[in-house]
Amino acid sequence: MHVARERQLSRRSLLGGAAAGAVGLTATAAGTASAATTRTVDVAVVGGGLAGLTAARDLVAGGRSVVVLEARDRVGGRLVNLKLANGGFTEGGGEFIGPTQDRIKALADSLGVATFATYNTGNNLLYKDGKRTPYDTSGLLGSVPPVDAAGLANAAIVQSELDSMAKQIPVDAPWTAAKAAEWDKQTFESWLNAHAVIPSAKFLLDVACTSVFSAQPRELSLLYVLYYIAAAGNASTAGTLERLTDTANGAQDSRFVGGSQQVPIKLAATLGDRVVLGAPVRSIARSGGSYLVTADGITVTASRVVVAVPPPLAARISYDPLLPAERDQLCQRMPMGSIGKAIAVYDTPFWRADGLNGQAVSDSGVVRSTFDNSPPDASYGALMGFIEADEMRAYDAASVDDVRAAVLKDYANYFGDKAKSPTSFVLQRWDNEGFSRGGPVAYAPPGVLTEYGAALRKPVGGIHWAGTETSTYWNGYMDGAVRSGERAAKEVLEAL
Repeated sequence: MHVARERQLSRRSLLGGAAAGAVGLTATAAGTASAATTRTVDVAVVGGGLAGLTAARDLVAGGRSVVVLEARDRVGGRLVNLKLANGGFTEGGGEFIGPTQDRIKALADSLGVATFATYNTGNNLLYKDGKRTPYDTSGLLGSVPPVDAAGLANAAIVQSELDSMAKQIPVDAPWTAAKAAEWDKQTFESWLNAHAVIPSAKFLLDVACTSVFSAQPRELSLLYVLYYIAAAGNASTAGTLERLTDTANGAQDSRFVGGSQQVPIKLAATLGDRVVLGAPVRSIARSGGSYLVTADGITVTASRVVVAVPPPLAARISYDPLLPAERDQLCQRMPMGSIGKAIAVYDTPFWRADGLNGQAVSDSGVVRSTFDNSPPDASYGALMGFIEADEMRAYDAASVDDVRAAVLKDYANYFGDKAKSPTSFVLQRWDNEGFSRGGPVAYAPPGVLTEYGAALRKPVGGIHWAGTETSTYWNGYMDGAVRSGERAAKEVLEAL
């Protein structure tokens, strides 16, 4: 899936063989940009991830002609199923959904993609100061790692304060909060340093931060963090930090049968040859009352355009006339998080026999949080570890063998010597993806939301913005991507 040059694929349906559909590496929508073509449609959609495909679905349902231009040789964006040597697959990108993520669940249900509970039976692990501590998550502390009592008390106070502050954030315009200026001028780290005064409490909050954002606390605006917490809900349920970090009843509650990429694959199938792959968009130019969208191998004339890619990548498209300075400055100031996923595959999920659920939290190593990524039938075992923020940046240029060695050392620390000998190993480094350059989300450092946030969703002429970064709820998640596509399509249908 590394795409310096997009693979050209023959015309085919996404409804073909189950193996191809599950992995999604060659199963594609019915069009490619293999030869120079032109199209004239009502709406051109830039990006074939969940946001772009959802927008296209709703536009077609609204009676409009659409083309989706996707740079990669696959649909799904930051969702991808990676083929394993044993014939199975694993998710290399976004994979979890949970309560209040209503729109991704509704979409998956409509496409016949079922969910199953993330494996959560047995003890979690805390690996801190070189000591391995299994702990039960069914007690009063739940999934909170068992650090010292003073640290737990301090962390509980900090979490409660963050949730309380988040309730003051309007999710559709966080920059209008009463204390927006005060909260946006400081980093999350500076606020934590003043409130998480017990080292073990600071450790817990740091781990929560890197796990959620794939960025260090020093990189994030406090206002942005509060908005993100507020967005972890829906119109009837307030967001909480706990919902972001929990497995059962939290954002990591469930997974998709067949892998998360099944959702965009099946959604693209409903659109047929409206989806064109291998077509990175280079320019969007206004020409009279229309827009000329130029991509590799195809040029599209459209009345409206939906750009459904992360802000920093949207900025790499050439616009004529130029985007308003506010919008361009916003894109310049929202970097992607740094993230990778390392999956070690074993004959069996051996950690389960030891009473462990595969979830570990650590204060050291390249992987500092893990999950059991085995299939529902446990026909093989898979340990998935997140490599995030500083740790990912340190290994962006390392060889796969070097990353593998570092990851397996961590897995052995957490789960014992059996973890040293997987049958296969898969690494996905999103920082090195040409059409993502990181993940899971483009975040806002201090000063960005209050100065430029209003440009996140504001259309520029006939250009509309989608993508999970523009969502009011579940910003940064699959649910946010779907919501953004629905909102952008509604804007366009109302405008045409």
